[in-house]
Amino acid sequence: MGSVNEGSPPQQVSIIGAGVIGAAWAARWLLRGSDVAIYDPAPETERTVTEVLENARYAWQRLDTAPESEGSLSFSKSLGDAVDGAQLIQESTPEDLNFKKAIFAQIESCADNAALIASSTSGLLPSALQDEMSYPDRLVVGHPFNPVYLIPMVEVVGGKQTSDGSISTAISFYEAAGMNPLHVRVEIDAFIADRLLEAVWREALWLVKDGVATTQEIDDVIRLGFGLRWAQMGLFENYRIAGGEGGMAHFIRQFGPSLDWPWSKLTDTPELTNELVTRISDQSDAQSGHYSIRELEKIRDNNLVDMMLALESNQWGAGLAISKLRKGP
Repeated sequence: MGSVNEGSPPQQVSIIGAGVIGAAWAARWLLRGSDVAIYDPAPETERTVTEVLENARYAWQRLDTAPESEGSLSFSKSLGDAVDGAQLIQESTPEDLNFKKAIFAQIESCADNAALIASSTSGLLPSALQDEMSYPDRLVVGHPFNPVYLIPMVEVVGGKQTSDGSISTAISFYEAAGMNPLHVRVEIDAFIADRLLEAVWREALWLVKDGVATTQEIDDVIRLGFGLRWAQMGLFENYRIAGGEGGMAHFIRQFGPSLDWPWSKLTDTPELTNELVTRISDQSDAQSGHYSIRELEKIRDNNLVDMMLALESNQWGAGLAISKLRKGP
């Protein structure tokens, strides 16, 4: 890997694939002052990116972290043009191993050999992604969370051939973007976050399938219940508190045996039949169908900003990431 100024964002970032994640990546880097070149042949790419960037600007203005000047934005007609001169190439294409490997082959044929290549994959192993690359040492996974321009966490995962230098460079870049990179030291399917999310998702599917709860009831349990606790303390810290003065040891002694009770179907997944898909889709439409996607994004962003500002005033959790953003690139 080439040398990187400590704490400085990359001057040129290439975004390959500008769907929900890629567009939000572009917004974060632009707001941190990096020049961004996007390649995505979809006909709606410019409109989608422009709308996402408008949301991101509004959110950062509310956070009082909006920059005096942004990086430049360009839409490239070819992948080669997009990666030319890039220090960081963030791939955010569909979750298809062979498709991504073909994209990496194209990137390597055009990009500088010192450029860091990062995949936004939420679960594909980097060792599998890099096994046909000419320079596999520079491939990392940089798995973010939507909306990327607000959520500070990003999982950084290396494959068997990834160099320590590439991991360090990725962490440095993401820190410069105002994020909190977590080095996932053990390469494992779905990494850390999605393994946790998928467990909740599987159980939620069973609850809908078995007629126990609707999509809105499940969402209410999360957002009005334990989700509020998770947003600012996570899992283990909350359970430590639940243990009272006896702490985590007391909590585990008291509630640990319940793990053997026949409550959960987490190791199984209901068949996604047309009937179940339709039920979930209809319930979701009844729950949120009166909002457009952009309206839901704005509501989500407003809620996140308010929570993050409150956390910043207490110098806690995700609020610390806002303090980092205020310091500038």
